[in-house]
Amino acid sequence: MSRKIELPTPAEMKKFHNQSQRHTFWSRISMPQRLTLGFLTVISFGALLLMLPFSYNGSASHSFMDALFTATSAASVTGLTVVDTTTHWTVFGQIVIMILIEIGALGFMSFSVLLFTATRRQMDLRSKMMVQEVYSLESLYDTRVVFGYVIKLSVIIQIVGALLLSPFFITEFGIKRGAFYAVFHAISAFGNAGFTILPHGSNAYINQPWILFILAGLVVAGSLGFLVWRDLLVYRHTRRLTLHSKLALVMTGSLILGGWLLFELTEKNLTIASDVSPLNRVANTLFMSISYRTAGFTQFSFSQMAPATILLTIMLMYVGGTPGSTAGGIKTTTLGVLLLKTTAALRGKTNVTFAHRRLTQENITRSLLLVFVSLVFLGILSFLLMLTQGTDSKFGLEYIIFEVVSAFATAGLTLGLTPHLNIFGQIVIMLTMFIGRVGIYTVMFSVLNVHSDHAPYKYPEESVIIG
Repeated sequence: MSRKIELPTPAEMKKFHNQSQRHTFWSRISMPQRLTLGFLTVISFGALLLMLPFSYNGSASHSFMDALFTATSAASVTGLTVVDTTTHWTVFGQIVIMILIEIGALGFMSFSVLLFTATRRQMDLRSKMMVQEVYSLESLYDTRVVFGYVIKLSVIIQIVGALLLSPFFITEFGIKRGAFYAVFHAISAFGNAGFTILPHGSNAYINQPWILFILAGLVVAGSLGFLVWRDLLVYRHTRRLTLHSKLALVMTGSLILGGWLLFELTEKNLTIASDVSPLNRVANTLFMSISYRTAGFTQFSFSQMAPATILLTIMLMYVGGTPGSTAGGIKTTTLGVLLLKTTAALRGKTNVTFAHRRLTQENITRSLLLVFVSLVFLGILSFLLMLTQGTDSKFGLEYIIFEVVSAFATAGLTLGLTPHLNIFGQIVIMLTMFIGRVGIYTVMFSVLNVHSDHAPYKYPEESVIIG
């Protein structure tokens, strides 16, 4: 099925050129810098709203750092909290958190583009480039088409999720509270945020697997990525999937199945839940495999779990979801590319192939760079956190590493360290959550202001000994 490519008009190109020549602050900063500033603006505004007297219960109190931490966690769809979301915030405060999750999940640029669409104005070239950066698009001319899929698909999935959750919550909490809980958790699950306002959290439903399956379905839908969903929805017309979608689906399925089986091994079919039937334990273990990697909804305390479960959770969180999705981590396709490259190298092959296609060297280089930079980044932040939080004997090395990886992957899981973070610790975790959501490349290019530089010469090649 052919698609009409919408090229920029000469007038649009001229307007973009004239705007780029203006020596204003906005015209001098790059696209990654604009994305970074946009997210910082959203977080700051959210923190100010959470400081309003009617955002929190009268008997509760919090500092601006607590509000800023909560706003950062919501906008970065992480779920780490320094105060209890259920009891500390009023309905207004919870609505603010819910809106921040929605903005963080879809990207703040979505709402800018939505304004263009609602007012029937044409997107200028600069706005299209921003959307391309947000959704990791290869083509600049896919922006309006992809945006249409993003908004429509997101709204439909969240509405369906809220409708499926409503009967369970309305039966237990009444119409008003039950409906609000359904909407909040549909948004939180689809955004892979892991925020919950249920009185007993998601651990109250370990014996109700249908609720867990609905939440798990929303988590998977959000973590697959909008480009994959677009391919799946038009498959009946095109009869083909892009290489990106094929690799993302294979890796997502493998991680869910592999995590499920490994959790069954480490937890021995959740023997810690003695009052849960064996069949429900299997369902809960599957939910763990789906939720722990990207969302952060938990049914059990990690203090009850085996050390092997904690290590497996760290590895799953580090991978995260798919590019262009609501999840964080290094992404499933990055892991897939590195596995394919490793397999090819071990077999003595120079070309890396998958599904009868050869991966580009740029794909491999970017994957290697992302993993290396992310590990260095996590190592530095873990070291900084240990300087202050590591002095407490209650929180050892595993607490620090788990917290940092969870924040970077925007998974929102914790071993119990988050409420005990000091001011410096909160700043470190906020920075980690922010970079995890915006993306290492975006922040790195924003700070370094990286531009392509093609040197007119090449140095002679020479090898070094490896291994």
